[in-house]
Amino acid sequence: ATKVFAAWASVEAKAKWFSGPAGRWTAEIREQDFREGGRERLRGRFTAKEQEGWISDFRAQYHDIQPDERIVYSYEMYRNDVRLSVSLATITFAADGEGTLMTVTEQGVYLDAHSDGNHSRREGTAFLMDQLQASLQH
Repeated sequence: ATKVFAAWASVEAKAKWFSGPAGRWTAEIREQDFREGGRERLRGRFTAKEQEGWISDFRAQYHDIQPDERIVYSYEMYRNDVRLSVSLATITFAADGEGTLMTVTEQGVYLDAHSDGNHSRREGTAFLMDQLQASLQH
C-alpha cells in the first residue's frame, strides 16, 4: 500500500500519471499541497482536434489523510471556466497478497446542462487509474 499511496502524495509522483492524454493535452498549472487542509490544482489545455481549445481545471482540497490507508478530498471540475461538478472522493489502500487493493469511492453532483452526468467522469477516472497502474509498473 505504501508504494501506491506514495503515487498520490507528491506533485512529482502524481504528475507521472494524473494528467490528460499524452500528445492531446498540455498542463498549464500543476500545484499540490498534500496535507489536511491543503489544496491541489491541475489546469490544462486539450490540443486534439475534437477538443481543441478546451481547458480542464481540477481544484481540490484535502480533508483527511491517513498514510498508506486513506485520502479524502473534495474537488470541483471546470471546463473553460464553467463549473461542471462538485465531488467528494475517498481513496482507500489495503494490502492484497503481494499487491494493493485501492478503492475509489466518489459522490458527485453534476451541475445543470454543463455536464454529461457521470459518463465522462467514469471514463476519465478509468483512464487515470490505468495511467496510475502503468506508472507503478515501471
